[in-house]
Amino acid sequence: MSDKPLNDEINELDADMAEVEADAAEAADDLAPLDAVIAERDEWKDRALRVAAEMENLKRRAETQQNDARAFAIQRFAKDLLGVADNLERALMAAPKDSEGAAAGLVTGLEMTQKSLLQAFDTNGLKLVKPEPGDAFNPHLHEAMIEQPSDTVPGGAVLQTMQSGFELFGRTIRPAMVVVAAKGSGPKAANPYDTAPAADGHAFDGKA
Repeated sequence: MSDKPLNDEINELDADMAEVEADAAEAADDLAPLDAVIAERDEWKDRALRVAAEMENLKRRAETQQNDARAFAIQRFAKDLLGVADNLERALMAAPKDSEGAAAGLVTGLEMTQKSLLQAFDTNGLKLVKPEPGDAFNPHLHEAMIEQPSDTVPGGAVLQTMQSGFELFGRTIRPAMVVVAAKGSGPKAANPYDTAPAADGHAFDGKA
């Protein structure tokens, strides 16, 4: 039996493999320009993202510098006006609540003046800081003057505002002076046994 047919098949297979490899190489050569375009596209995309990030950083820095410049320009003037706002608030606190006639008109005028002044402050970025009872104490905006026990406000919270504070573009110009509820303050829990003192001084269960 001759091996010639087998050799012929092997030769044909080698020829087919060579042809496939040649086609693959030709296809790779055809795709080379496309790969280059894709690589260039990715490079430009990366550059565009970097430029966009840099522009966003520049925008934020410009806004911060602008706010700093505005705050510096009006900070001293604003501090001078805080005394005016304090005097108006003291006058309103001291004014009689049941005033009539000319006195009532004076109180109304003071209230309108205070409102206009606070609106002017707000328009120029100067915000009033006047926490209400029960508000959380903020060390960045509030200054604790004293501690007092309270049956209504939890410990560590603001109990009373003694003097309003102000912030300018997020910067504290003057902290609000506050009274803080002492530790252990807050509403007392109801007695689950509803006990009451008896006549002889001993406690008894009122629900028994």
